[in-house]
Amino acid sequence: MKNQKGKVYLVGAGPGDCNLMTVRSHKLLSQAEVLIYDALIDIPQLELIPATCRKIEVGKRGGKPSTQQQEINRLLVEHCQLGKQVIRLKSGDPFIFGRSSSEIQALITAGCEFEVIPGISSALAAPLLAGIPLTDPVMSRCFAVMSAHESDALEWEALVQIETLVILMGGRNLSEIVWQLQKHGRSTETPIVIIRDCGRPEQQIWLGTLSNIVQQTAGQSLSPCVIVIGEVVRLREYLIQPESKNMIDKPLTANNSKLPLAGKTILVTRSVSQSAEFSDKLQQQGARVIEMPALVIGPPSTWERLDSAIAQLSSFHWLILTSHNAVDCFFQRLQAKGKDARSLFGIKIAVVGKKTAESLRSHSLQPDFIPPNFIADSLVENFPDNLQNCKILFPRVESGGREVLVKEFTAKGAQVIEVPAYQSCSPKTIEPSALSALQNQAINIITFASSKTVHNFFNLLEKSPELSLSKDWLESVCIASIGPETSKSCQNLLGKLDVEAKEYTLDGLTEAIVEWAQSRL
Repeated sequence: MKNQKGKVYLVGAGPGDCNLMTVRSHKLLSQAEVLIYDALIDIPQLELIPATCRKIEVGKRGGKPSTQQQEINRLLVEHCQLGKQVIRLKSGDPFIFGRSSSEIQALITAGCEFEVIPGISSALAAPLLAGIPLTDPVMSRCFAVMSAHESDALEWEALVQIETLVILMGGRNLSEIVWQLQKHGRSTETPIVIIRDCGRPEQQIWLGTLSNIVQQTAGQSLSPCVIVIGEVVRLREYLIQPESKNMIDKPLTANNSKLPLAGKTILVTRSVSQSAEFSDKLQQQGARVIEMPALVIGPPSTWERLDSAIAQLSSFHWLILTSHNAVDCFFQRLQAKGKDARSLFGIKIAVVGKKTAESLRSHSLQPDFIPPNFIADSLVENFPDNLQNCKILFPRVESGGREVLVKEFTAKGAQVIEVPAYQSCSPKTIEPSALSALQNQAINIITFASSKTVHNFFNLLEKSPELSLSKDWLESVCIASIGPETSKSCQNLLGKLDVEAKEYTLDGLTEAIVEWAQSRL
């Protein structure tokens, strides 16, 4: 980073959830050298920052000492002129009540390069996350967004004519807002909702009307909040999840805070090309998920053996597929050779695991056999056919790893033709957000869905000199495994295992993690 030209990025952090930040924001945060951030920025967002980054809080909170805007401007200019990549992280969007104009003018005057990165304003996110649309063909053809920090400066006579009002920084002036609206003609039965801490696990919602909302919230700390006023608030009853309807007229705490994995940060080690299904399952249970690619799936060094087997498919009795990667790569090559599923007519197919079975069904084929407990080790013991003189095609990862399985089949008289269908390699580096979370010791749980991911994870840690982890850093981290073989690798390489799925599937692993979390309450 030496001798580089400095630059300031004014970045919108969104409403508080890292998953609601832009991809560009994530990338910039992972490369930051100096971070100058607001008070409402969440800790998980700070965890995206490299451990070597200098962090300076300059947030403004009502009623508390605040950094003067002139000092913020000076800090931005100073660190930019030192050649640093400076991130000015602002809640919501930088240009919506973000005081960005003063900062930009200071940067221009000093000749500093800058760029503004948009974010999702809480004015838009809070109503959406509460199930309230700001526009509707009948109830709301327009809406206005305003700050009530100085409520007496607003043109209330004009504002009451607008169908939907969205008010930021109004928690301390709620009584004044309600009084002004009624004074200028809004009905006392006008619906109003107050959304505090939107997009965070502790989000809370109060629903009412202009006649009762002040009484409802008496004694409550409402800041930071978004207030929505208008008939569209009534639409929430029809747009929220059915299970929440019985709470429609009560102060509502966000469902996320009641979920079993709320407050837990989980590192998911995965294939680079894998879908986010497992992450979604964990997030549905309230977890914050950071994905760390630990496998790179690619073609084998040569297609010769697989192509030869495909040319002789009719000579095989069984096709065994032990992973969804094997399924995907086998059928991709089948198609590349001008063939499709019809070429497998008369061949029975055995698969290991629900995910593998689902991958097979995506090719319009049903498995003929799935071993108990979804593990390959039980294939031979429970195989439905006589294995004597049975010819089996076994497409697998090029590095092998199923030697015992092949020996057992061979011992029972089967002829097993192993062919490499793909390579499974380790990424060269740790993904920046995962690296930062590890450096900041922000991980509560690490999940492994295969022995290979354990090995690659261990090797990546060994090859990352920038990681300065203490020897006992794993003591406070839960290690969660999908099954026995993966568990052995965890014990051998990481020296511990806390959770093993009873059913060796992603659903089973999710369930086991939830049980572990609940047992610690």
